[in-house]
Amino acid sequence: MRALQVTRLSEDLGGVELRDIPRPAPGPGKVLIAVRAASVNYPDLLMARGEYQMKPDLPFTLGGDLAGEVVAVGEGVTRVAPGDLVTAIGIGAFCDCALMPEATVDPWPEQLAAPQAAAFGAAYLTAYVALVERGRMQPGDWVLVHGASGGMGLAAVDLAKALGARVIATSTSDEKLDEIRRLYAPDHVINIRSGFRDKVLEITGGKGADVIFDPVNGDVFDESVRCVAFDGRLLVVGFTGNRITSIKTNLTLIKAFSVVGVRAGEYFRRFPDRRPRATSALQELVRDGRICPHVCREFPIGDWKSAFGLVAGRQALGKVVLTL
Repeated sequence: MRALQVTRLSEDLGGVELRDIPRPAPGPGKVLIAVRAASVNYPDLLMARGEYQMKPDLPFTLGGDLAGEVVAVGEGVTRVAPGDLVTAIGIGAFCDCALMPEATVDPWPEQLAAPQAAAFGAAYLTAYVALVERGRMQPGDWVLVHGASGGMGLAAVDLAKALGARVIATSTSDEKLDEIRRLYAPDHVINIRSGFRDKVLEITGGKGADVIFDPVNGDVFDESVRCVAFDGRLLVVGFTGNRITSIKTNLTLIKAFSVVGVRAGEYFRRFPDRRPRATSALQELVRDGRICPHVCREFPIGDWKSAFGLVAGRQALGKVVLTL
C-alpha cells in the first residue's frame, strides 16, 4: 500500500517520500482503517524536521487525523467493527490503510463529508480541551483566539461561538479575517500586525479577555499577558511563532490569571474516561448544525508537496486535506 513516510529528518522535507510498504495487520486493541481523507497539521511538518516533542523511530508514516472505513480489528476491540465509518487520531494517517488505537477511533459524523470528517477530530478535540476542560469557558466570556485562520484556531472560534462566548479572532491578514467573519461570525476581528492589547481592552470595556487561546506564543503571548482579565486563563496551545517565551510571575499575582498548558492527546491518555464526554458533546453540536470544520483545499496524496507547502507558508484558512 502507499504511505507518506519520513525516511530521514530534513528541514526542507527532503526526507519525506511516498513509498510502497506492506499493509499492516491489527494487533490487540488496534483498528485497521481504509483511509478516505486525512488532514495536514502543523505538527506533521515539525515531525518531518525532527522538531516535534514526539520523535518516532525512522522510517515512520506521517499524518495524525483521518476519516475512513474499518476493514479489520484486533483482539479485544469492541467499540467498532469492519464496515464502520470512523474518524481517528494517531501517527500514521497518510496511507491507504492506517493502524490506529481503538481508544482514538470515533464514529464519523454522518453530517460531514470525508474531508470535513478528517478535519474534525484533532482540531475540535484540542479546542474543546482548551476552552472547556482547561479554560473553564462560560457563556458570555470574552474569548481571544490567536492564529484564528489556522486549523485549531478556526475550530476554537467555531466552538466558542457555538457555546455562547463572545469571540475576538486575530490574524495578520485582512483577507483571512474577512473570511473568518463570513464563516463563523466572531464578535470582533483584529489584525495584530500593529498590536492588539489596546484594541482588546477597548472591546472588553477595559476588562480584558477571560480566556485566551494561543497556538502562537512568542510576541503574541507577551502581549496577551497585558490584556488578559483578572482571574483569566491564558491557554498555551502551541508554538508557531517566532520564539518560546517566558513570563514574570509577579504579573500572574497582580492579575490572578492562570497560564494553562494544553496537550489534548496527552490529556486523554492520562484521563481516558473524559474523552467520551468531549466526543459526545462535539458530535451533538455537529448533529445540531452548530459547528462545522472548514476545509480550504483538498489534494490527492500524490500531490502532498503542494498541501504541505500551503501549511508551511501559512497560506491556508482552516484545514488542508489529503484524499486517498
